[in-house]
Amino acid sequence: MIDRNHFKFEVCANCVESCMAAQDGGADRVELCAGIPEGGTTPSYGEILVARKVLTHTLLHVIIRPRAGSFVYSPLEAERMMADIDISRELGADGVVFGCLTPEGTIDKDLNARLVEHAKGMNITFHRAFDVCSNPQQAIEDIIQLGFNRILTSGQKPTAIQGVKELAAFQRQADHRIQIMAGCGVNESNIARIYSSTKITEYHFSARRKAGHNSKDGQIWTQQFGEFLTTTPDRVKSTIDALFNNL
Repeated sequence: MIDRNHFKFEVCANCVESCMAAQDGGADRVELCAGIPEGGTTPSYGEILVARKVLTHTLLHVIIRPRAGSFVYSPLEAERMMADIDISRELGADGVVFGCLTPEGTIDKDLNARLVEHAKGMNITFHRAFDVCSNPQQAIEDIIQLGFNRILTSGQKPTAIQGVKELAAFQRQADHRIQIMAGCGVNESNIARIYSSTKITEYHFSARRKAGHNSKDGQIWTQQFGEFLTTTPDRVKSTIDALFNNL
């Protein structure tokens, strides 16, 4: 018998409204991000502040990523990341999400260690920088040694469903020493298959839909600047339910 308490569901939230939808849909926590099309960047002070206000029973994790692009950071970028960790703590975030690599694609042990120490007392996730590591098996050992709580990964494939073989191997290697969280493309149609293939018990998904625009101005805005997608409670709930209803 599968117990709901054995699973954790994290929603990648791009705004306060998505945080509220995640909570209403039954998510255990949110990862609050700006710049979703760029892979997620650190949200604003105001976004974190209001998200913490509305999340009354859902955990709040904040991505610490100063820019898009590579995961190799300069000293000035590292300084900003530490400042963003401080701000996230001050505003009541439960955890932070980051990951730093060397130019060779290995784990930057020095910078990650400094950030982990700076985030002491918070829950810490190593994000999908892991998926571009040159040696994922060694990266898992390094991340465990550094003291992270979990690794978010799609199995080094474009989506988690494509990476189920690799995810299963990472889960076996982790062997309860760190949590492997499957993410990227997780949805109602595949979450049960991912679990059956990997036995992973933490999932990361966005559960978003297009935000509608009924006005002419809204339609013009969409044509020029793109559509804005937000998480919806029904998609969060249906994704969670799909795991338990299809096993």
